[in-house]
Amino acid sequence: MAQKLRVAVVGAGRMGADHIQRIHHRISGAEVAAVIDIDQARVAESIADIDGARGYSDLDSALADGDVNAVLLATPGFLHHDALLTALKADIPILCEKPLTPDAATSWEVVQAEAELGRKRIQVGFMRRFDAEYMQLRQVIEAESLGELLVLHHQHRNPSTPEGFTNEMLINDSVVHEFDAIRYFTGEEITSVQVRLGKATRNAPSGQHDPQHVLLETSSGVLADVEIYVNAKFGYEVATQASFEDGIVSIGNDAGPYVRTAGQWGGKVTPGFEERFGAAYDAEIQSWVDAALRGELGGPSAWDGYATAACCEAGVEAQRTGEKVAVQLREKPELYL
Repeated sequence: MAQKLRVAVVGAGRMGADHIQRIHHRISGAEVAAVIDIDQARVAESIADIDGARGYSDLDSALADGDVNAVLLATPGFLHHDALLTALKADIPILCEKPLTPDAATSWEVVQAEAELGRKRIQVGFMRRFDAEYMQLRQVIEAESLGELLVLHHQHRNPSTPEGFTNEMLINDSVVHEFDAIRYFTGEEITSVQVRLGKATRNAPSGQHDPQHVLLETSSGVLADVEIYVNAKFGYEVATQASFEDGIVSIGNDAGPYVRTAGQWGGKVTPGFEERFGAAYDAEIQSWVDAALRGELGGPSAWDGYATAACCEAGVEAQRTGEKVAVQLREKPELYL
């Protein structure tokens, strides 16, 4: 068993660079051994203050040098499949930023490869599971202190979207988090997805219908809905309200002190996901490291990544047709039972 994770970070863009600094400055039990990116100037910049870290243009070369015993994938999702299979062959701990892969078919291939390996090596980066308020709500649900959970209401609001953010990306890049959160809160699979398109904001770019209303149901009949509104202008807000038999619990509302002075009142809204979930990212990576050093998994598995990819496919189909679409899942391998 390794005494420290020597991590190869694949991808030195926005998320990769953030994780590189996180591991270097705030995570115990791990260090950045390698950074891999086709942009070598970006690699050099990302490891400039990390003694001993080496830069590579491909994962195979980093693994071949023998100084790496863990991999963190922070590239766009369409690059994950091949890198995951390569890292699985090396039989080392992997943290893969969401999505596992962009579609259910290739995610299933990854699940099968890990099942054939015979042990869980892949943790998927659904960081909201490590947010303090998310964990507190999950505890209320599990304890049944307010009775059975009946309904979940989610709001996912971004100030704006980057150029090229398509209609489908509202599901695949944004609501994907709520799909996982609903599975996390309920401990159940999502069985159906429906998407309703109402009045659109004038602030949405051409070809994008924003906001959208996503309706879901779990295997036990818990109802959930998501307001996805990605050009809301006022800030980044992710909130959940849970309705129980004997009460209501709300999480994720405005941050900071609520101030009343000089005839005015108000607080702050976080500008982006880094500020809202920064502590959750730290907790997520530390949990991955600690578990990996024990030979275990510290968070969502490859099955969770596959199941969420299947939800996204159903969501995009529901978005296109306006119909209620069943989520299609293959039989869960024994490894994940």
